[in-house]
Amino acid sequence: MARMPGHWRAPLARLAIVWLALIALFLGEWRDMAWQWWDSSTYNHILLIPPILGWLALQRAAETTPLVPRAWWPGLVLTSAAVFLWVLGDFSGLNLARQLAVVVMLQGAALALLGPRVAAAQLFPLGYMLTLVPFGDELIPFLQTITAKLTMALLAVTQVPATIDGVFITTRFGYFEVAEACSGVKFLIAMIAYGALVSNVCFASWWRRAGFMALSLVVPVLANGVRAWGTIYIARSRGIAFAASFDHIFYGWVFFAVVMALVMAAGWRFFDRKVDAPLVDGAAIAASPLLGRLERQSLPVPAVLAALAAMALAGPAWSAAANRIAAPMPELIALPQVPGWQLAQDAPRAEWHPLHAGADHRLIGRYTDGKGHVVDLSFALYAAQGDGKEAGGFGQGALPLESHWAWEEPGPVFAGAKSDVIQAPGPVHRLAVTWLRTSNLITGSNTRLKLANMEDRLLLRARPTMTLILSAEAADGSPPEAAIRSFLAATGPIAPWMDRMAQVR
Repeated sequence: MARMPGHWRAPLARLAIVWLALIALFLGEWRDMAWQWWDSSTYNHILLIPPILGWLALQRAAETTPLVPRAWWPGLVLTSAAVFLWVLGDFSGLNLARQLAVVVMLQGAALALLGPRVAAAQLFPLGYMLTLVPFGDELIPFLQTITAKLTMALLAVTQVPATIDGVFITTRFGYFEVAEACSGVKFLIAMIAYGALVSNVCFASWWRRAGFMALSLVVPVLANGVRAWGTIYIARSRGIAFAASFDHIFYGWVFFAVVMALVMAAGWRFFDRKVDAPLVDGAAIAASPLLGRLERQSLPVPAVLAALAAMALAGPAWSAAANRIAAPMPELIALPQVPGWQLAQDAPRAEWHPLHAGADHRLIGRYTDGKGHVVDLSFALYAAQGDGKEAGGFGQGALPLESHWAWEEPGPVFAGAKSDVIQAPGPVHRLAVTWLRTSNLITGSNTRLKLANMEDRLLLRARPTMTLILSAEAADGSPPEAAIRSFLAATGPIAPWMDRMAQVR
């Protein structure tokens, strides 16, 4: 502090206090993120991001300290947008939105308290703060599919006969699944953060930065395909148990380190920033007419601090008001009678347990019509939507995360529903058709449901939410689509039937 220029001491102290206050006010999100950094191998690399951010800021200190920090009201716009995003994330139960919002709040506060010139000098460290947000689980199904296709291509090249069914690969010496843990998402997310850092620090040309980032995105996906192929290829001669052990040890600890080194080696000869070159042009920032015009949009510091405090408190207050609202629930709901169908007690060939976390009521049953058609029903009723109560949340419904079921392909079209074919080892194929309902909306889209739920909570309206899943196994002589359509013909229109089951109409 003694060596710090006098015009920087008060602004930095204010920023530190505001950041600490925002972290304390939204401690739940920061605690959840920190736990993911520590506990999930997908996000362990984020533990390195805070010291990297400090290092990046210090690398630009010589060019930044001559600039004069100024309170800047447009920074409040970014902060208010972040608070509103947090409210929407809280209302929809979307952790990613809430966690992104609390990081953007820090960025907005820095912009509001330090001004556009300082933000321009520290633009990359401020932007790199986004890597604190744990994201990527949403990519798992897509990456599983890509890895499976790459594996099949490599098996064909190496003349290993195999067939593929979704993410399941069958060979004469074993049956393999490209599971969620084998999707490659861990390496891809880490490489995105690593690639962005190297692109900024080691390159001056934007074209070279773009090229290195493309390399950092494509190589991990291709390498994961090689990893999956290698596991199967080794299993052909050494057995599945040895291949699995080899995969965890060699590929887990060595393979991706080698791939990362190869990516760096490929980019090394194209590095065009000199070791002692400054990372930003402080003189150009100080002399910029555009930044000078932007800087005129200033406010007194007390006004900016008061606005930051008001916005930060408004989000939790709005959330607290909405969380007190819940639709009335019946004491008991029961499986309905369906004309021509009876409840059955036999078990499916592969256990199937849809996930409806936080539901106030849940029904599950199996129906048969005595003509070879068997339909499994799963129904959930929610008084409200929120954290831990997400009818359309990621990993909810017919295909829970970390189950022995995997997505195979889209199913046949059913009106107002999401249709999926899923598969369990065996293989066992199952068609699952999902309807989501709230108020007058019936849809298969998680996005449309979340938008409707957010609107209700923003307007403080109490409305129940429902999930209905009808599912049938594929069996000889009994197509699952025919069984579900026959069941729907007996229930009548699905929306009022769901309402009667939930006793809300």
